[in-house]
Amino acid sequence: MPADAITSYHDLLASGGTLAADSQGALERAQQLRGLQFGTRPVCTVLRPRFLTPAQYRLLHDTVGTLLPAFQTVYDRALVDPTFREQFRLLDWEEQLLSVEPGFACPSPTSRFDTFFASDDELLFTELNSETPAGAGYSDALSEVFYGLPVFQEFQRRFRVFPIPARPGVLHALTDSFRQWQGHTSDPPRIAILDWREVPTFSEFVIFYDYFKAMGFEARIVDPREVEYRDGKLMAGDYHITLIYKRVLIGELIERGGLDHPVVRAVRDRAVCMVNSFRCKILFKKASLAVLSDERNRGLLTPAQQQAVAKHIPWTRVMEARTTTGPDGADIDLVSWASTNKDQLVLKPNDDYGGKGIVLGWLVDQRTWDEAVQTALTHPYVVQQKVKLPHEAFPSFENGALHVLDRMLDTNPYVAFGTHMHGCLTRISTEALVNVTAGGGSTVPTFLVEPR
Repeated sequence: MPADAITSYHDLLASGGTLAADSQGALERAQQLRGLQFGTRPVCTVLRPRFLTPAQYRLLHDTVGTLLPAFQTVYDRALVDPTFREQFRLLDWEEQLLSVEPGFACPSPTSRFDTFFASDDELLFTELNSETPAGAGYSDALSEVFYGLPVFQEFQRRFRVFPIPARPGVLHALTDSFRQWQGHTSDPPRIAILDWREVPTFSEFVIFYDYFKAMGFEARIVDPREVEYRDGKLMAGDYHITLIYKRVLIGELIERGGLDHPVVRAVRDRAVCMVNSFRCKILFKKASLAVLSDERNRGLLTPAQQQAVAKHIPWTRVMEARTTTGPDGADIDLVSWASTNKDQLVLKPNDDYGGKGIVLGWLVDQRTWDEAVQTALTHPYVVQQKVKLPHEAFPSFENGALHVLDRMLDTNPYVAFGTHMHGCLTRISTEALVNVTAGGGSTVPTFLVEPR
């Protein structure tokens, strides 16, 4: 397990008859009816979900719980120590926004790790999305869709399956933060799901809008260009916003609207609660993984945290001219060593998303890699050790035939309240960059599975 479950699922699809075709038709109709689109294409393009065993889930859950206090430790130190904070490479305007009190304790009440099961018992954490973790709505909606597929119904005759919902964690983190911000009053929040209307994930905002309404909360989907800050209230037309579910990237908000944007002024004046806060940028920086694994900071962590970082976070450093400890524990000249060892390394912009700007050393020639290293010395980048990308076979039904292709996949646990795992996203791809925008990219629902 889950190999037995995967084989059984694929055997059902290949057993003849119309089961594969009927399941494909049901998947397409359900996604169309529910608006499950990333831009103009379906969110899910395959017929099998991701299966996790209870043991894999427990490892994921427990490792998240062990690592989170380490991230909290370096965040706490960075917030009060400007010299230490330089390791995160924040921009000047980001430094200015750190002074804005969010009104609640956790900088990122909702976040998501990007991880890989290199083997059944080897789990590697490559990024922490502490700013705008997307996909929870898609993942939950797809879980509901898959229950209606004929092949999934047949599969449940032999196996028990359990979804791993993420939306409740998002809602609870939002409302808990709002109660802290609100203080002694008890008015219910008036939620704005905030992002540009033209983004390809707009259909996920609709999923959350429907969910918030179903749970009894007022909500609107709001474009940052539609808001005004007047008379001490953040308004979208006649709608008074008191809680922002921030899906817009802070960098894009400031780039388009500046530090005097109505949202910024309203948050600064404590006229609206915004989740996640401006302070989420500290841990959102990919340098946060470098800070954790850098030998200069080892004394900040407990022995157990040091052990967890060494075991679960790939060797990562901010790209700069310095001597540091390499992956094998020996001192290295970082720039020359990075140039020599390109086949084992990845370069990542310190603050970007969707795979933008990432250079995979083993896929480029030496000249291209060295040019990327030079770029990384003049712009904030991290260099990270390559991780083994797991792969599984996933079936699809196209042009009247069943196709089963190997695809790489990641495992992305959501975090609620900054303290524990609450939900899980799986993305698959035929390319080495595993995200929904990549070639053959797809989101699939994640289920716990065990034999009946």
